Amino acid sequence: MTNALGVPSPDKVAYMDDVAAVAVDYKRQLLDLLRLEPGLTVLDLGCGPGADLQAMADAVTTSGRVVGVDIDQKMVDAAGTRFHDHPHVEVRLGDGHALPFEDATFDRARMDRALQHVADPATVLSELLRVLKPGGLLRIGEPDWDSLTVDGDLEMNRAFNRFVCSTMVRNATIGRQLARLARAAGFEVEAVHTAAPVFRDFALADKIFAFSRNTERAVRAGAIERADGERWLAELRSGDFTAAPLMFLLAARKPW
Repeated sequence: MTNALGVPSPDKVAYMDDVAAVAVDYKRQLLDLLRLEPGLTVLDLGCGPGADLQAMADAVTTSGRVVGVDIDQKMVDAAGTRFHDHPHVEVRLGDGHALPFEDATFDRARMDRALQHVADPATVLSELLRVLKPGGLLRIGEPDWDSLTVDGDLEMNRAFNRFVCSTMVRNATIGRQLARLARAAGFEVEAVHTAAPVFRDFALADKIFAFSRNTERAVRAGAIERADGERWLAELRSGDFTAAPLMFLLAARKPW
């Protein structure tokens, strides 16, 4: 499969699973912030192939319920296959701009790296406020793609980030905006935390951040000179590689 620039694109389900496998620490932090307990009803909006549903289901136990929602049928199918016989996990196709739930349905709501892709973050946050019960907790984890730090050529790091922010991700700096947007939607913002996992292996980081693929895209789009892109990638592959993304973790509450 290729994208509009003719560059091969990865399988989305496999990519989401790869991210989940290397994001254990910040995902655990986000899970802890949810403060789950037996009997709670939890919404995971943008659940993808369901990598995080089991941990939440374990926390709410058999007296609770976890509902995963995703707009991508392929993701819903993958998650549904994994949890088709789980009595306390439900997976549904749905759009965060118009959630298919009654008001005040959930005790907790969570999004992980999904708000960066939506057309209207403010509307999605308003919908999350609507479907949460009074006092319900919202937890969101989002990256800030302009803050991706790569050791080496600073100008190439900046050029790569600019291309990703302007072309590849709809809301590329949503992480830094979470508190402001949540408060505007009507939430009480309790805290904003950050996480910055460090990658030392280029091959692994390349799977997650697509340095090779997105540099080629930037070259074909005229955003990076080919010689500069090839030199940068050669240096990253052969050198003492270090890179770190910046994640923002929002803790907010629906007012009583």
